[in-house]
Amino acid sequence: MVTSVLRYLALGVAALLFLVPFYLLLRNGLATEAEIAAPDWKFFPDTLHWENFAELFADPSVPLLASLGNSVVVSVLQTIGQLLLCGLAGYGLARIPYRHADKVFYAIVATLMIPAAVTFVPSFVVVSSLGWLSDLRGLVIPGLFSGFTAFLFRQYFLAFPKELEEAARIDGLGYWGTFWRIVVPNSGNFIAALAVISFIGSWNAFLWPLVIAQDQSSWTVQVALSSFLTAQNLNVHQLFLAAAVSILPLVIVFVTLQRFLVRGVAETGIKG
Repeated sequence: MVTSVLRYLALGVAALLFLVPFYLLLRNGLATEAEIAAPDWKFFPDTLHWENFAELFADPSVPLLASLGNSVVVSVLQTIGQLLLCGLAGYGLARIPYRHADKVFYAIVATLMIPAAVTFVPSFVVVSSLGWLSDLRGLVIPGLFSGFTAFLFRQYFLAFPKELEEAARIDGLGYWGTFWRIVVPNSGNFIAALAVISFIGSWNAFLWPLVIAQDQSSWTVQVALSSFLTAQNLNVHQLFLAAAVSILPLVIVFVTLQRFLVRGVAETGIKG
């Protein structure tokens, strides 16, 4: 009994600490600049300024709504692209006999050891030469493949039951048919887990969109957030409120798919 009480007490404290940043976002986002900087801290302001939402989305210098739309498009397309391309690559490396498969796999793993700063300039030069600056193609296409996601798919497919695939071969399916009709339907939890991770990573990306999205019409939400904090202007309450709005899609995705995330991680088989 004592152990259970202490366990739940520790979990409750951890949950409260986890919720503190969300409380600060809402509290400061619905306050005025003076209330945020006031020496006497109040749990919530005397008056909640809901009009801050209208002020936030009506700000002509920061197209937040359009930036949210761009982030949704970029994140969804990159997530779909990574699941498709990396899933096919991982299955091919795990199951299709090919004498150079190990070399290709080691090359993919080697890319994980290269710092992103090393490939940043060459990637920018390629995107710029293609005329994709301030274009969704420049934001989406470079992130359609991930060596880490391909590595995870390969490791997972190595542990996938071969008996199911052999039964599909007996029924006349090739590698392509086996992948789409047997492997993918039975890997839903793992795919959903990677979808959550890929979506969150794409949504939170900042440096690449900052350089590529040079026009306001192509800003993502992370670039829009940075515009609230400049040397010329410091709009604190809008920054807090915009941050709260920007994480809402992530919360929805995580809450919706969290059970798949847990199952997917539990089902991951890591072996050489």
